[in-house]
Amino acid sequence: MAIRYWLAVATRDHVLNAVDLGIAQVNHGQRGGLEVMGESDGLVYYSSKTEYPDGEPLREFTAIGRIAAGAPYQALSLDWRPWRRRVDYDRDAEPAPIRPMLGMLEFTRNAPNWGYQLRRGLIEISRHDFEVIRQAMARPSADDRRYPEPRR
Repeated sequence: MAIRYWLAVATRDHVLNAVDLGIAQVNHGQRGGLEVMGESDGLVYYSSKTEYPDGEPLREFTAIGRIAAGAPYQALSLDWRPWRRRVDYDRDAEPAPIRPMLGMLEFTRNAPNWGYQLRRGLIEISRHDFEVIRQAMARPSADDRRYPEPRR
């Protein structure tokens, strides 16, 4: 089966909790979106706000990873039972604002109302878009630093 790429939407506080737990939870714990994901599929989270329900505007990609082996499962909670899926997150990834990428991403290019589609909470994106986001979220390595020119 071919690898697919997904963009999920959640506030940053919810995303950080998911990363800590090593899970994905989408669309308020519904099962459907998680069932279409396959092992090794790419997953990136976009956060329009810092926290639920009244956080500050953020508009950043806040986590990225790969779907781990295993099927969706229902978590045990005191008041509800959300569906979840295991994710291997890139713990070195850094948040990246979407604005500089708007012209490069296929799902936003030439779409002045690109945010409207994110209201679904989960969309499939292209490999191209996933790679652009992954590169933007990559932490620079020590080899990437710029050295000053030697004095003459």
